[in-house]
Amino acid sequence: MAINKDRKKEIYEKVQGILKDSASVVFVNFKGLNVTDTTQLRNNLRDEDSSYSVIKKSLVRKALENYSFKGDMPELEGELALAYGEDLIAPARGVYEFQKKNKENIAILGGIFEGSFMNKEKMLSIAQIPAPQILKGQFVNLINSPIQGFVTALSKIADKKI
Repeated sequence: MAINKDRKKEIYEKVQGILKDSASVVFVNFKGLNVTDTTQLRNNLRDEDSSYSVIKKSLVRKALENYSFKGDMPELEGELALAYGEDLIAPARGVYEFQKKNKENIAILGGIFEGSFMNKEKMLSIAQIPAPQILKGQFVNLINSPIQGFVTALSKIADKKI
């Protein structure tokens, strides 16, 4: 369905705002994704303070012309949506987690991370970084491990002496 010029201008300004205000942007191909799944994806991203918008590729390309991101822009194939937010990793992680359940309907095409274009592989590796709570738990476990080993060794020595 054709979009009139006023609506295109409004969408273009929205994309400009997304590119300006977001810490990271993920380019998503959503071919064959039904409304229920799209709503679920939006809700999952919203829980992580991220957003998801379907936007025409031509308007995204035109908006990207005004910014000088490092690297080469990834190929934007198929239907395009943007996942974005103020957290660097949350949009990519949210789409990646959803992609695990819907591999045939959604795919990460690339994105913008810390002022640089990222290809599909780089965005997928960024998306696999665990959530902050999990990283904190892993850190605590790492710190606790030597102490736990020391206590175990002391208990073995105490058992031998008894």
